[in-house]
Amino acid sequence: MSEIKDPIVILMADDDDDDYVLTEKALRESKLLNTLIRVQDGEELLDYLNAEGSYAGQQTLRPGVILLDLNMPRKDGREALKDIKSNENLRDIPVVVFTTSKAEEDIYRSYKLGVNSFITKPVTFDNLITVMQALGKYWFEIVELPKNHDESS
Repeated sequence: MSEIKDPIVILMADDDDDDYVLTEKALRESKLLNTLIRVQDGEELLDYLNAEGSYAGQQTLRPGVILLDLNMPRKDGREALKDIKSNENLRDIPVVVFTTSKAEEDIYRSYKLGVNSFITKPVTFDNLITVMQALGKYWFEIVELPKNHDESS
């Protein structure tokens, strides 16, 4: 596995500034060169993905993976996940729930809605680095992601 792949855009939907800053720092510490873009709630996430609202008319980067918090204002992660997976143009983007919730109902419901992985945010920064390294290894080195959704039928 020595082939170097182009860095994949990570779109993080999380309203917590500290969680975002720590995730960004953990990605750097993990030596992942991925572009990290942040939106702060489910509505902004969908606006970004659909180039609507404040993103209308802008060239947005299509994410290779979405890190999705469940508990956000306006439109929470559960609602956003449902919208993403029911949209023909977005459903192929892998979504990783990345949340503080450990509730069995949240895990079950997320998978029923089509999430690709469910990760509970680690409590310590060292554990966050470990999670980011594993996430990077899996999603950016092992898994083959579609290059561009426009090239498929």
